[in-house]
Amino acid sequence: MRIIGLAGWSGSGKTTLITRLVPCLIARGLHVSTLKHAHHGFDLDQPGKDSFMHRAAGASEVVVSSAKRFAILHELRDEVEWTLPALVTKMSPVDLVLVEGFKRDPFPKIEIYRAANGKPLIHPDDPHIVAVASDIALPQARVPVVGLDDIDAIAELVTAHAIPAAQVTGA
Repeated sequence: MRIIGLAGWSGSGKTTLITRLVPCLIARGLHVSTLKHAHHGFDLDQPGKDSFMHRAAGASEVVVSSAKRFAILHELRDEVEWTLPALVTKMSPVDLVLVEGFKRDPFPKIEIYRAANGKPLIHPDDPHIVAVASDIALPQARVPVVGLDDIDAIAELVTAHAIPAAQVTGA
């Protein structure tokens, strides 16, 4: 299992890129999973649903299963947020894990840059940025730059720079 991140400021297009990149990688014969970091609380279930009521009642984990999928909701309660390495160890083995977020963690990342955001580039200050996917030319960049819409070029960068997950997890 190999891992690489897609990092960028909010509104840069990370999720949009992932939704375009995953089918491209699958077409190349890879089994792909994603891991997304959220900066706030979130819910996957809804008030009134059984799973929501189980969790609200205090269950540490709620597993919801059907013939099509299953989900495990783990409530942290007073625990600290899990680290990227801890989360990766919980994932089923695949060829490639694309991580959205965790932009300050020390593992290879492709920066997603959109000029209209008005935010600075991350890569000059992060040695783990291996390339930038941008909607403008970045002649000042010290890493390869590809067009934000060039999904094939981004897929090439992803496969070239992804590292074994064990290098992230320490396993």
